[in-house]
Amino acid sequence: MSSRKLTKWMIFYGLEPFGAEAPYIGHAITASTIANVNRKKGTKAIKPEEMMPKFEKPKTQSTDEMIGVARMLTAAMGGKDLTE
Repeated sequence: MSSRKLTKWMIFYGLEPFGAEAPYIGHAITASTIANVNRKKGTKAIKPEEMMPKFEKPKTQSTDEMIGVARMLTAAMGGKDLTE
């Protein structure tokens, strides 16, 4: 992927998020609205971000792990490992 294409995708993601969290945004807005209309007077309003599920951050791979994955994918697609 070219740098230009990656930049365009990053801009698009900023405007229209996609991925694992995207389907939950609407549900978080609905849940916070319901919670807020039913909250006691004088209590703090709940923000939609507070209703979003928390996902674990992906584990950072070491260089050796990345090379191992690349070798597995190469072998799975019938390619040759030219690094040896």
